Amino acid sequence: MGQDHIRYDILAQDALRGVIRKVLTEVAATGRLPGDHHFFITFLTGAPGVRISQHLKAKYAEQMTIVVQHQFWDLKVTDSQFEIGLSFSDTPEKLVIPFNAIRGFYDPSVNFELEFDVPLADEEEESAEITAYPLTAGERTEDQAEPTAGDEEKKPASVVSLDAFRKKQ
Repeated sequence: MGQDHIRYDILAQDALRGVIRKVLTEVAATGRLPGDHHFFITFLTGAPGVRISQHLKAKYAEQMTIVVQHQFWDLKVTDSQFEIGLSFSDTPEKLVIPFNAIRGFYDPSVNFELEFDVPLADEEEESAEITAYPLTAGERTEDQAEPTAGDEEKKPASVVSLDAFRKKQ
């Protein structure tokens, strides 16, 4: 097999980040989420362009998960990033998150998840990988911010993997 000079892996990653951008753009236009939709967005706190308070950076040194549901404000979306106001322990915070810093996006209302393999600052650079997988009910890591609503039962989700389209080494 020949070398991938087109870099389909990067093109696919950009396209899937475009899904997140489009969804957030529509939410920003209406000021609310449709139906029961809500989002868990995991991002690297040390990635270039991320702007969060020193308090949050100290608490979430590597990555953080935010929940966009009932209480958010000033959502602004550009081609490369989004800005959002959220409350953490009754303290309002403004976050700026580049789309390239996102490691995961999950909408539990429809069991839709995207996961991006974005290297941490101390990991060596590797080609990006994209997979999607379901979480079990109530599953959350300690790096995740507290959700704004109770955990909901999650139905099994379809697994989406782009590995089948990758060049075998």
